[in-house]
Amino acid sequence: MSNEIKEWLKKVEAGELRAEEAYEQIKGYEDIDGFAKIDVQRVKRKGFPEVIYGEGKTAEQIQAIFARLMTHHETVLATRISQDKAEQLVPQLQYVTYDECSRTLLYDERKSFDAYGKVGVLCAGTSDLPVAEEAAITAQAMGLEVERFYDIGVAGIHRLFDQLEQIRTCDVLIVVAGMEGALVSVVGGLVQQPILAVPTSIGYGASFNGVAALLTMLNSCASGVSVVNIDNGFGAAYQAALISRITKE
Repeated sequence: MSNEIKEWLKKVEAGELRAEEAYEQIKGYEDIDGFAKIDVQRVKRKGFPEVIYGEGKTAEQIQAIFARLMTHHETVLATRISQDKAEQLVPQLQYVTYDECSRTLLYDERKSFDAYGKVGVLCAGTSDLPVAEEAAITAQAMGLEVERFYDIGVAGIHRLFDQLEQIRTCDVLIVVAGMEGALVSVVGGLVQQPILAVPTSIGYGASFNGVAALLTMLNSCASGVSVVNIDNGFGAAYQAALISRITKE
């Protein structure tokens, strides 16, 4: 960024760029009607554009932010988009697809790309699929190859062992589980890859909407396990992408 700022200032000095134009470049964000300031330079700092969190925003606000980001990036992602909002948004945003399971809205105009890593997304039960799919779609949007290993929880642990060799071919693992969250400790004792654990809010009363799984994962005796917040498939995928990018550079 500092080199780009120097180039912009040199252009101002040479009369090739107006001061107002240089300021807009240096500022690094664009204001949308006073309700949002989109970070157009995040991709340069973090390697991936700003992602829209849909909960709490109106369909009109999401549309305005999404459309503006589409003018800057080949890939734009929004998470936690409800079905009713998606029904309003998809007809208004060209080339955008909605995934009902993960509640994600994705614009991806990349013609092709070489994946810089492979992440395995492991899911304990079918009830955990919305969180697992949020992780999977986020990882794909960020340029990772994704392998899915679903419904392999500890209630039938032989299902995990049947896919263990394929799981070990991945660079990073995301393990998604609700109830007591035990799957992550089992996987952590069997593989050498870094594990990002995602507790889900799935479970009966004493699971406390995911707190039980969160505490199990935080207290895992398996080494190499890091834990994100409850139902945060997006956060786990983002971290997996950062890990993969660093190891491949």
